[in-house]
Amino acid sequence: MNIQITGPMADRYDEILSPKALDFLVALDREFAARRVAVLDTRRARRARYAEGQLPGFLPETAGIRADPDWRVAPPAPGLVDRRVEITGPTDRRMTVNALNSGARVWLADFEDALAPTWHNVISGQLNLVDAIDRRIDFTDQRGKRYVVGPDPATIVVRPRGWHLVEKHLVVDGRPISASLVDFGLYFVHCAQRQLDAGSGPYFYLPKLEDHREARLWNDVFRFAQQYVGIPQGTIRATVLVETITAAFEMEEILYELREHAAGLNAGRWDYIFSIIKNFGCRDDFVLPDRGEVTMTVPFMRAYTELLVRTCHRRGAHALGGMAAFIPSRDPEVNTVALARVRADKEREADDGFDGSWVAHPGLVEICRESFDAVLGDRPHQLDRLRAEVTVTADDLLAVDRTPGRVSADGLRGNIAVALRYLDAWLGGTGAAAIFNLMEDAATAEIARCQVWQWLHHATPLAEGGRVTPDRVRALLADEVATLCAERDPADRQRITDAAAILERTALADDLPAFFTTEAYAHHM
Repeated sequence: MNIQITGPMADRYDEILSPKALDFLVALDREFAARRVAVLDTRRARRARYAEGQLPGFLPETAGIRADPDWRVAPPAPGLVDRRVEITGPTDRRMTVNALNSGARVWLADFEDALAPTWHNVISGQLNLVDAIDRRIDFTDQRGKRYVVGPDPATIVVRPRGWHLVEKHLVVDGRPISASLVDFGLYFVHCAQRQLDAGSGPYFYLPKLEDHREARLWNDVFRFAQQYVGIPQGTIRATVLVETITAAFEMEEILYELREHAAGLNAGRWDYIFSIIKNFGCRDDFVLPDRGEVTMTVPFMRAYTELLVRTCHRRGAHALGGMAAFIPSRDPEVNTVALARVRADKEREADDGFDGSWVAHPGLVEICRESFDAVLGDRPHQLDRLRAEVTVTADDLLAVDRTPGRVSADGLRGNIAVALRYLDAWLGGTGAAAIFNLMEDAATAEIARCQVWQWLHHATPLAEGGRVTPDRVRALLADEVATLCAERDPADRQRITDAAAILERTALADDLPAFFTTEAYAHHM
């Protein structure tokens, strides 16, 4: 075994970083590291083509898969039959207990956008999942009240980090291992059999896939892993987040590649908007208005979700709606308005044929459940609703120029304020941060960052007059840094300064960096 642990060892870390687990990570790395590098090369080449004016479309070479009416994905696995409410959140101890007890049917245990990937967060998160499955996890709050996992916990579905990230604290043959393989491998080797013994199974959410070849890579990882640990092929179930514009054109192909393991598709709305800006931000016909105006009912988002439901139900897969990011407030007026919007959003998804949806806070579970109960009743899903009347073209998916709204001074300042505050939280080890009554994660922060870059790139006019310029952005950033420093302890100022520097480097660069997390992780984690 040629693997080095460069992160510090703490209490019980040896339970997760056992010889058996490390051997498995080495085996995964040696089998799939080169293919991961090829995936990243393909992504860069594709993005370069888009920068030169090419647009995506439905693939002619896979038309036969889309036209074949007969293939289906695997049947729903135990714990994934009824998914009407899913809660998302990081794998810290408090969230683990609260999510499992929230009343949601599924908990997305997140090692990706809602987790700042400190070494402690990554390894302690794996420990928390083992303890949760073994029913030996608890949490005591500041008042001294103790919480334990109740008798009917949510089904655990783990989201590993995306292919673009590495885990620099685990080094194989002198190079850091894929963070995707670390998060998947550690959970799988410790918890797959535990979950089967508990009547469930090893289930995963797959983030940021860009095409069906990436789905094929994950399917091969699953087949290799199941053979390695000696459990039947097809035991794993995976739900793919359709959160890139390229994946939207290959939904059927993605399900086909994963069909023996596929459980469904999720409308990852925030990353999807981020993907639009990241890929086409240099085009003036893809300039989006303020983030708050890019709702799920604008034409290009509507086309994406309609196609997702139709695709899933045609192939026997669950269709899951997007995340409601609102956090219940102490202000009753704020709550009244925001909760009404959440309810309308979930009712729209249920009426459109989705089988369930996401919330970011336990206080929204009931609203989501009521919205889906009204449509589903006692049925576990609505897979029989095929939505055959839906027809979506490539032009529909790319109709960003039909998005109503404006770019405002408040929208610009808001993006800078959110991105700065999120980066500050992320550097401090918090990946899901409550900011201005919303639960912001890496995806929403990426929208904020990329919109600033896009508006700068096009010198976009502001509704109130003037344009978005580098001087204006830097002045607003300085104002927000001063405001945040005034709110916080002086000991936090260096971290705020670091967060501002990351934002400036990744939002004001000549070329838009694909992710802020790669550079920030390399230098600050």
